[in-house]
Order: sequence, then structure tokens, then C-alpha cells
Amino acid sequence: MQPTNAPPLQQGERRLLPLAEPIGHTAAMRMFPTSWPRAILRISLVFLALFALVAAAGLWMRHAPGTSYAGPLPALTGDQQATAARLKADVAVLAAGPRDVVEHPQQLKLAADHVMAELVRAGFAPRRLPYQAGSHAVANLEATLPGADPAAGVVVLGAHYDSVADTLGADDNASGVAVLLELARRLNGRRFVRTIYFVGFVNEEPPWFKTEFMGSLVHARGLQAKNVPVAAMLSLEMLGYYDSTPKSQKYPVAALAALYPDTADFVAFVGDVGNRGLVQRATGAFRKAAPFPSQSIAAPAVLPGIDFSDHWSYWQAGYPAVMVTDTAFLRNTRYHEPTDHPDTLDYARMARVVDGLVAVVADLAEVPPP
Repeated sequence: MQPTNAPPLQQGERRLLPLAEPIGHTAAMRMFPTSWPRAILRISLVFLALFALVAAAGLWMRHAPGTSYAGPLPALTGDQQATAARLKADVAVLAAGPRDVVEHPQQLKLAADHVMAELVRAGFAPRRLPYQAGSHAVANLEATLPGADPAAGVVVLGAHYDSVADTLGADDNASGVAVLLELARRLNGRRFVRTIYFVGFVNEEPPWFKTEFMGSLVHARGLQAKNVPVAAMLSLEMLGYYDSTPKSQKYPVAALAALYPDTADFVAFVGDVGNRGLVQRATGAFRKAAPFPSQSIAAPAVLPGIDFSDHWSYWQAGYPAVMVTDTAFLRNTRYHEPTDHPDTLDYARMARVVDGLVAVVADLAEVPPP
């Protein structure tokens, strides 16, 4: 076919057609403009900056003094063996059955009676702090170790003694209560600047969690109403389950797996961004005292798990508070299940954690120099 704008050929005339542009050249120029290399560079720099920002935020969230212990755990000392035996005995009594005020009120009372009896045996004069949760009469349990300076504020150590219905709740949270009782035994008789409260909370589990009837919220608001200056609160939440198998530890978001271990053999200190200082101080004191793996995180409370315990209640009252935990459902598949039995816990590792927590509490309570 001839170009439509060319004159007609005469008989016998031949005409050379102009050379055609290389096939696809114009289209390629349209698809890959010369400005693309700079655009790609800009995009790459933006992604690198975002990656660096996320990495820096992650390192900021997990930063704490010292380093987490690594390597084989030392052999248990005689004292640690005795601690492990007491922890196991306490868990056995507390987790003898489900304990909640709605379906198992008698077992809840037996657990409370055990806590009170052990605090008395440790040398305290504990008291029940009763209140009404709807139609149910319940009580927090409190023992006090007076400090040298009442104006210096108090340190609250707390663990909830109730469980989810239809589970023995060995890890959740007989383990935390057992550690609370052992801390009371180990700390009584020592002299600190700050007063220490040892508190067993009722009604942490659903349907009470984050309601006005949650035991820790009732306790925190009671301190707030009396203008008690709380220097620090430690929520002892599930401290008995450990697993050294690779990939036994999970995280609420995948990005955290790049920053933290994949083995569930550590204890964690957890708080929100506003409590980063307390998270760091507690973790640092633990690492100085205990050859045991430890991790810390101070993250926005919207991250799942950051506020999933009694420390949340003290945040509501404006008090500094953190959770000490084995990370619960992020490693323990028996969480809130009938299989949360006492024989699934590692009492030897719990005893090592107690050693570290004794040092943490002593640091928070500011032991005066000799």
C-alpha cells in the first residue's frame, strides 16, 4: 500500500520508501522514560529510610541495660532447689481446681485461704480487702512490708489468683501467685526505703477483665483515692512455662520475630511507651543478678499483649507499672485450656526467675547502703 499523501507513480517508476523507525523504540521510550533511574533511586531511598526507621524503633523498644544471658544454665544451688520445691507445692494447692467467683467460688476461696496462710507463715499480718462485684462478694489480699520512709512511695507486687472457668490455671496464674508468695518469704525481714505491698488480685479473668470489678483496678483506685504515691508496680503474670525448642516462641506481629529470640526460654519485662524507664530499670536489675535469659519491650499499648494483665489497672490510675511474664499464649498452647496443669511447668527455671526478681524489687525499693 502507498502512503496516502504521495503522488501517484507513473508507469515504470520506482520510489524508495523512508526507513522505518526501529520497531518498539517509541513505545519503549514511553514505557521507560529517561527520568526513571532517578525515580527508582528516590523510591529506594524512601524504602531504606522507612526500614531504618522501623529498625530503630524496634531497637528502641527492646533496649535495656546489660545483655540477656546466653548459654547453658548453671546447676541449681541448694537454695534454688528449695525454692523450686516451694513453688511446686504452692502451684499444686492453687491449681487444685478452677477458681472463679461465678462457677467455682469455693475453689476461689480455698486459693485465697492458701495465700493468706502462706503470708502469715512468712511473717506478715495480711488482710482481706473485700468488695462487691455485682452480686458476688470478693476480696483482694494484701500484705505490707513497711519502708523506712513513708514519703518515698510504695512498690506494689501483684498477681491474680483467679482462673478462667474449666481450667486449673497452673501457669495462668498459679505460677504468678507462687512467685509472689516466694518473694514475700525472701524479702520479709529486710529493710527498704520504700514500703512494699504484696497483693493477690481477684477477678482478673473474663468476664471481669478491664471492668470496674477487676480486682487490680479496685486496688489501684483505692490507692489513688488515698493519694498513695506508687513508685512502681510489677504484675506477675504467668511465669512457669519455658521451652528451649527452636521456633517455640511466637509474637503478635511478624516484625518482632526479627528482633527477639524464637526460643521460649526467657522471661519478659513488658510495658507501654510511657513506662519505658521502668521496663529498663527492672530488666537491668534482673540481668545483673540472674544468669537467666531476659527480654524487654516498651511498645504502644495497641500492640496485642502489651496491656493484657493487672498492670493495665495501675496505668488507669496514673501509676508506673510493668508486667513480668513468660509471654502466655505466645508460647504456652495450654493457655486458657483444661490442659494448663501443674506438671507442665518448669519449677527449676521459675526458681531462677525468683532470684532475679528479688534483686529487681530490692532495686525498686531502694535498699539503703549498709
